[in-house]
Amino acid sequence: MAGANDDLTGGMAARAQALMPEVTRDLADLVRCASVSLPGHPEAPVRAAAERTLALLKKYGLSSARFMEIPGGYPAVYAEIPAPPGAPTVLLYAHYDVQPAKPEDGWATDPFVPVEKDSRLFGRGTADDKSGILIIAAALSLFSGHPPVGVKVVIEGEEETESHLDAYVAAHPGIFSCDAFVILDNGNLAVRQPALTTTLRGVVSCTVDVSTLDHPVHSGMFGGAAPDALVALIAILSTLHDPSGRVAVRGLAVSAQPESEYPEALYREGAGILPGTALTGTGPLGARLWSEPSVSVIGIDAASVAGSANILIPRARAKVSLRIAPDADPARELSLLMAHLRSAAPWGAKVEVTETGRSAGFVCPAGHPATAAAKAALAAAFHCPVREKGSGGSIPLLALLHAAAPEAGFVLIGAEDTACSRIHGTNESVDLGEVERCITGLALFFEGFSRRPQ
Repeated sequence: MAGANDDLTGGMAARAQALMPEVTRDLADLVRCASVSLPGHPEAPVRAAAERTLALLKKYGLSSARFMEIPGGYPAVYAEIPAPPGAPTVLLYAHYDVQPAKPEDGWATDPFVPVEKDSRLFGRGTADDKSGILIIAAALSLFSGHPPVGVKVVIEGEEETESHLDAYVAAHPGIFSCDAFVILDNGNLAVRQPALTTTLRGVVSCTVDVSTLDHPVHSGMFGGAAPDALVALIAILSTLHDPSGRVAVRGLAVSAQPESEYPEALYREGAGILPGTALTGTGPLGARLWSEPSVSVIGIDAASVAGSANILIPRARAKVSLRIAPDADPARELSLLMAHLRSAAPWGAKVEVTETGRSAGFVCPAGHPATAAAKAALAAAFHCPVREKGSGGSIPLLALLHAAAPEAGFVLIGAEDTACSRIHGTNESVDLGEVERCITGLALFFEGFSRRPQ
């Protein structure tokens, strides 16, 4: 049996390797579409990416690929291959939209002109998440249109913005019924270190608006007694962390930590932490990033340095984002955050706190046959054991998919290595060897899951 498995792995790996020149060209072509889905960005590149995604799926053997029109949003690309008798069905997910990117933000090259260097392909969306599209297409092509499992493919166009797919899933759960979801929008901590992501933090956010004066006044004539709104806002925001950098909002939930730890040196390199700068918080690094809350100030409305004048500022506003534990109640966590901000106001300053969003985290169902099949497949493709880890980010869609197929397993994988991919940041890239290993691993998962225990 071991020999047969080795032959299967070797055969899949060889065929995936032979595909890589074509996969690399097609990924680069897709990256050239500046498919930023956020409001205010042009629609044409997003729709061009949708068209290219549709063409790619057809090219790699998914003849049923078509647009799934999503009311109010960009289309998803959908394809389906019926399951062989007695075989399970797997739904594969990725997205073709990307985060904004401008050369002046610090990119070494044009973010939408892909460049290959040192076995990595650089450009916005190379990792997050156009690599996921090519992994899906290439893995299925290894079976010449006849995989050993049923397949549904959903490639979204609004993952990076307010998604209209969420409402579509809730309204059409039957379309998304399956035995396992494979979400190709994740990755390993570092290349060649396979891991399954089993938990994701949720996120809630609010704005805090501080007013102290009914008009701006001269800072020399009135400063010293009249309260400045920006100083009051700074005082409020400074209470969000204790001296060590831990979140100081009382009562927030904490989850159990996944088995993996996050090596500090790898984390510092991936985050770009400057030499001599300490990490914030205390305790295991994996827990701080995956199981515990973290809070950030992601925007401030106040006078700019360039436009500053010697006045006391009457009003200032900030947006606060709180990542919450994977199994925490978003409504409860948001309520605690908002109450904290209100209570921290100094000098009787007028404070208005307004919710701007909430999204639950996710914990993958434990003990599912899909998890075991994925671990075995990735171990064979990467030639090393597979660990479980968490993710500090959020994918709100997962809870809706779980509601559509409550008995299905979840497998969260991909080529977005945390150490070097720099998703959402400058100089995003993907390791092409990692893409190849993920193609092999996904193909082996299809084989292994088709023989799941009944």
